[in-house]
Amino acid sequence: MPRLANLYFKTAIIFLIIGIGMGLKMAITEDHSVIGAHAHTNLLGWVTSAIFGGYYALNPRKAERRLAMIQYYIYTAGVAIMVPALYLMLLGNMAMEPIVGLASIVTFIGVLLFAFIIFSGEQAATTVSPAPSR
Repeated sequence: MPRLANLYFKTAIIFLIIGIGMGLKMAITEDHSVIGAHAHTNLLGWVTSAIFGGYYALNPRKAERRLAMIQYYIYTAGVAIMVPALYLMLLGNMAMEPIVGLASIVTFIGVLLFAFIIFSGEQAATTVSPAPSR
């Protein structure tokens, strides 16, 4: 498996653990005011990162590209900054709003880079040759 795919899967698991922690806190305290941050953690952090990892696992030649690693860092930084800022904003700290906005733009740039990688003309996956007949 390509290093990048493995990195995305590890990142996804970290976000899943954080998302479950948020969900448990909401359930225990019966305070669901941060449900938006919980949803972003699970959908952008856990699910989307796992999907990106799956794509790169199936397309190892694209995972080897320098742009793919840049895309990982941009996307992951955006989500990693957005989630705690959104959490704090939903708790009432409105000073976090510009940070949430900026982090959202960074995350979106990461998604656009991923789209560019997917649509790039380079062959996506390694081709398997049929076995020679005897």
